[in-house]
Amino acid sequence: MKGIILAGGRATRLRPLTKVITKQLLPVYNKPMIYYPIETLVGAGIKDILIIVAPEHAGNFMNMLGSGRDFGVKFSYEIQDKPRGLADAFIVGENFIGKDNVTLVLGDNIFDHDFSGHIKAFKGGAAVFAKEVHDPERFGVVDFDKNGKALSIEEKPAKPKSNYAVVGIYSYDNKVIKYAKNLKPSDRGEIEITDLNNIYLRNGELQVNLIDGIWEDAGTFDSLLRAGNIMEAKAKAGSKK
Repeated sequence: MKGIILAGGRATRLRPLTKVITKQLLPVYNKPMIYYPIETLVGAGIKDILIIVAPEHAGNFMNMLGSGRDFGVKFSYEIQDKPRGLADAFIVGENFIGKDNVTLVLGDNIFDHDFSGHIKAFKGGAAVFAKEVHDPERFGVVDFDKNGKALSIEEKPAKPKSNYAVVGIYSYDNKVIKYAKNLKPSDRGEIEITDLNNIYLRNGELQVNLIDGIWEDAGTFDSLLRAGNIMEAKAKAGSKK
């Protein structure tokens, strides 16, 4: 299993904070934001990690993170010339992935949840994770039947069928590269990871796991502030033990 962190994009929702620095290098309490998705992958035992960045920020990431030695892993870097959607990570990262399986974490997603069991047990198909939220219209929304089986996933629906959002960590087998290459852009002009997940769902190869730990998509002022407060409380609680 290899890991990818997607840390491109323009972060226009966080302007002026992101006028001269990318959001994934903003502080979340006492660490740069990107440290958290790195720790998520490292905690799951993944040692070979590709970081996909926008061209104007590549040097900042390399100066901040280096080779990965400080984390006990190996970092590689690729440039995403323009934000084409989350599924583009598997096209940009094709050579890095090679013939392996891959777990993608979004560079602005912060978790306090142990994914190691699911990732280490992954054999094939696709595995995604969902959490109940109060604003599902901001995310990909998964709908379940009475037995807990996923029925559909919709991207940012105006009228969500459930309150369960697909969070920003996804595991796929090697077929993901071929599927991503065949995706057509949505009305937003992006190749959507929801469309990718729906391919696996239609093929009966998608596993949806519910999480109850903390998750913040720190791409707005409110969620960035919440994430900082959560991590402050966690750090201070840990220091008292």
